Amino acid sequence: MILVTGGTGFIGTHLLEKLAAKGAAVRALVRRTRAPRSLPAGVESVYGDLASGEGIREALRGVDAVIHLAGVTKALKAEDYYTGNVEATRQLALGLAGTGVRFVHVSSLAAIGPAQDGIALTEDAAPHPLTHYGKSKLEAERVVRELAPGAVIVRPPVVYGPRDTDVFQLLKSISRGIVVEIAGGERWFSAIYVEDLVDGLLAAVASPCAGGRSYFLAHAQPASWGVLAAAAARIMGCKPKTVRLPVSVANAVGACAELWARVTGKPGIISREKVAEACCLAWTCDPGRAARELEFVAATGLETGLAATLAWYKEAGWLTY
Repeated sequence: MILVTGGTGFIGTHLLEKLAAKGAAVRALVRRTRAPRSLPAGVESVYGDLASGEGIREALRGVDAVIHLAGVTKALKAEDYYTGNVEATRQLALGLAGTGVRFVHVSSLAAIGPAQDGIALTEDAAPHPLTHYGKSKLEAERVVRELAPGAVIVRPPVVYGPRDTDVFQLLKSISRGIVVEIAGGERWFSAIYVEDLVDGLLAAVASPCAGGRSYFLAHAQPASWGVLAAAAARIMGCKPKTVRLPVSVANAVGACAELWARVTGKPGIISREKVAEACCLAWTCDPGRAARELEFVAATGLETGLAATLAWYKEAGWLTY
């Protein structure tokens, strides 16, 4: 039995679908306060709340492996990141302590920070997170290593694919004829298509040598935001205009977005912290360890993954082009 937290989110829905299709015994921990969402046939559900510890004991009953995807990626207050990422992980790790259950903790490249001098990060790089999100993910990793030292930590970079709502905002802008960039030159990043990430997570569950190790799961070829925009424009058959914002203007936009989020009570993807991340020249990582130790290689290149993603958005009515 595999327990999945965060199973109703972007990555989690793909993971549950893959596990259900394989006929695996799988259980999803879901919150009562979440709007009801149907799970794939054969997926058992159990209600609980990671931050308080409610339902964890029941969720772990009879479990052989846990894939911990749940977390907070956008928040109105800094403390929400630490509650949703650190305290929630602590409660789950305490429940797993001494059980011998394979624990795959999904962290983020943000926990380590941007690449220095454009050199792709390895898993042994000294952490230097920039944002409260990244700092909370790093602290969650430390909690995991303290309470569940045999856990496998995976750190995805940018994740994209069908049902994603973050990279989608950029693609929607491109479809409408505008590419917004921050002035200062091309920025590079590592990325992974969501179906590849799911395969990587399952490789981390299955690998006998992964215990206690950390891995970057990413496609081997980094991209730039300009390359992504050009590829998306080709696929959609459009010719967008590029608008370059000075850093000062981008920060002002971030501040306005934060104010609007407080007014509406809904955190958005734009903030001054996000602008700070976007200004970094490289968010790249080296997936070589995963290839060597997990025998996992992300197979989907950017253009192929974008084509599949955009086709899904079009079919779902999210984009018209």
